[in-house]
Amino acid sequence: MNSPSATATITPVSQTLCEFVHHSRWSDISPPIRHEAKRSLLNYLAVAFAGAHDPTLNILVDTLAPFSAGAHCTLIGRAEQTDMLNACAINAMSANVYDFDDTHERTVIHPTGPVAAPLFALAELHGLSGTAFLHALLLGIEIECRVGNAVSPWHYARGWHITSTCGVIGSALATGQVLGLSSAQLRHAMGSASNQACGLVETLGTMAKSTSVGNAARNGLLSALLASRGFTGPDQPLEGPRGFLQVMGEQPDLNCLTEDLGEQWEIQRNSYKPYPCGVVLNPVIEACLALSRQMGPIGQWAHDIQRIELRGHPLLRQRTDRPGVTSGRASQVCAQHAVAVSLLRGQAGLPEFSDEAVQDPRIRRLGERLHFVDDDHYAIDAATVNLQFGQRDAVSWHVEHARGSVRHPLSDAELETKFRTLSNSYLHPTQADRIIQIVWNFEALENAAELMRMTRIEHAG
Repeated sequence: MNSPSATATITPVSQTLCEFVHHSRWSDISPPIRHEAKRSLLNYLAVAFAGAHDPTLNILVDTLAPFSAGAHCTLIGRAEQTDMLNACAINAMSANVYDFDDTHERTVIHPTGPVAAPLFALAELHGLSGTAFLHALLLGIEIECRVGNAVSPWHYARGWHITSTCGVIGSALATGQVLGLSSAQLRHAMGSASNQACGLVETLGTMAKSTSVGNAARNGLLSALLASRGFTGPDQPLEGPRGFLQVMGEQPDLNCLTEDLGEQWEIQRNSYKPYPCGVVLNPVIEACLALSRQMGPIGQWAHDIQRIELRGHPLLRQRTDRPGVTSGRASQVCAQHAVAVSLLRGQAGLPEFSDEAVQDPRIRRLGERLHFVDDDHYAIDAATVNLQFGQRDAVSWHVEHARGSVRHPLSDAELETKFRTLSNSYLHPTQADRIIQIVWNFEALENAAELMRMTRIEHAG
């Protein structure tokens, strides 16, 4: 950790970032970056529909209902409406609950949910054009991911849930930008937001994880609203001697906060998951699905598997070595389950990460044969699965870059399919097609609230 005296001589990065947000213009952003914002938005809506009626959300909505300050804002995939602050918390949580959301590969932040949810809430109360929405979304994602870069990998390794701790800052800056805050007010909003940065990796695989994601969206918006009324904060909320970077990162890298700012956009490092699980499991599942297809009917080989070796980046073992999980939620971050269910079922959708799937004795027995091999040379989007048998030769499958990763991205058409699949319990196909069309032409939308209201359903699906 840098000493306070050393910190006093460094570039005031909080001010630089806030001035960038304040002075940014939509015209300065290239078409490919604008399009990536739309891709992230479509993926966000897809996964928010998927989680809309998870028990986590049902409990949350019922608990918060008596405290609502009004029924002005939409809850994606639900009939209920609520106030602005609670709506953005709930809509951020629903997008994260199944671990199906986007992932910034360098930091493993899930960046869109904590930023898109409060922007939609603001749009419903105050109006916000599609262009203004996309611009603010890009800026919020940019800042939260750059802050994440500055404290990685130590921050997440220490157990901080980085989506929540950095997401609150992205939420504050994005909503502050559309509220027209000055650079000084944005810095004050950043101060209040960073003071509310929290979330623990220990909660992964439980309902508790979602609370900090919802708080990131809500508390970031609250921080911007407070700053708009003159609520002040520290001048150096990030780089100050006891600021976010010094407290939350062991060796914070301030240079990556401002290097190529406005020229290189962090959303270019964003990826979209084809499977509902922790991102480090994507290459593992892809390899297992390939092996399952290669070997044919499971009755011919599954009983003969003696050992499964899983080689990957050490983070794979650190985050997914969770034998004996007992819930679908926990299985989303469990390599033992992901490997076994992908091999035996030849699929890896939401049903494969359910409570029912976890209780399948065949899946549990096969998962017990998994052994990890750490390899520092592997990227987080790479893995090798080796199956060793009693009566046949071993087989293996290597994935260099997982489908859905930055180097092997999902196409626009694949994102459309993901949206239709995850929303089909709530939307008629013509409604889904209409939402997709609006997203791809979002700049033409006079008020982003129009899209949000299309996600409301009349009754539970």
